[in-house]
Amino acid sequence: MGGAVSAGEDNDELIDNLKEAQYIRTELVEQAFRAVDRADYYLEEFKDNAYKDLAWKHGNIHLSAPCIYSEVMEALDLQPGLSFLNLGSGTGYLSSMVGLILGPFGVNHGVELHSDVIEYAKQKLDFFIKTSDSFDKFEFCEPSFVTGNCLEISPDCTQYDRVYCGAGVQKEHEDYMKNLLKVGGILVMPLEEKLTKITRTGPSAWETKKILAVSFAPLIQPNHADSGTSRLVHLPPVAVRSLQDLARIAIRGTIKKIIHQETLNKNGNGLKSPPRFKRRRVRRRRMETIVFLDKEVFASRISNPSDDNNNSEDMEDEREEEEETKPSELKPDPPVNFLREKVLSLPLPDPLKYYLLYYREK
Repeated sequence: MGGAVSAGEDNDELIDNLKEAQYIRTELVEQAFRAVDRADYYLEEFKDNAYKDLAWKHGNIHLSAPCIYSEVMEALDLQPGLSFLNLGSGTGYLSSMVGLILGPFGVNHGVELHSDVIEYAKQKLDFFIKTSDSFDKFEFCEPSFVTGNCLEISPDCTQYDRVYCGAGVQKEHEDYMKNLLKVGGILVMPLEEKLTKITRTGPSAWETKKILAVSFAPLIQPNHADSGTSRLVHLPPVAVRSLQDLARIAIRGTIKKIIHQETLNKNGNGLKSPPRFKRRRVRRRRMETIVFLDKEVFASRISNPSDDNNNSEDMEDEREEEEETKPSELKPDPPVNFLREKVLSLPLPDPLKYYLLYYREK
């Protein structure tokens, strides 16, 4: 049993490892992963395991391994303004990362079977909005969660640009899932022991790509024994933003542009800040093995034994890098939330300042 990448000491190191192993491949996905701390979605007593590349389950609460979420995020090919449906939305961890990419004019809906998990997800979402500095670095598409069985979605629901299902889909439900997609949309789901990407290229045309060997717990079938009738799941309506909301988005966007321009001027026409220190390099060759963890299986990428001849060279490289980083081992000061500082410095009434900051605590 084990993860596809080595454990990290914090969220950034976990993301570094996922990048090194080529699970995270695009800048948008990397930014979203760095912005949402995985440990915040764990119960306090289990946080020691948050930065391991392992799945976690406690009662009805479940998080897939980081390498699985990485592959899902990359396969969804998310863009600002799209609509997203998360079937089996769980803790809301994935939905929050997606919301950072969709932006203020996207749609971000989740369906979760267990009402206690919905409450947990809402608490975690509230904590992220109120306390995370990352919230001010993005324009966020806040997820909306509803309770119900995702196999009972009302047939008159709108279709989505992107759909993800976090449970194993039986072959007989494949067409049902496909019909949730708009033309041009992408569906990612575990199908027949493979994480599968399906693109709807026309009203009745599809392209299918197998991504990764996985084994998720299967979707729970609807149970109509009690009432004999179906309990249709009605997804949230696509709401039109209020004029106040639009004004807030525009003002925050303008302030961010001013801050960006001030930074460029201060740094001499956009000279980049010093790069992050390199971490120890581990040369890996992509190779699939099967890793079992609480009914979940994923591909593990491990080093190639044929590289053993390079071990002495690698160790020398690692020693040199460690020596370079030794003087900077102390943790840097936390980053400054320039947007918050700028808003608080404006000659505005306090209620308006707090409105621009979404009444955030931090």
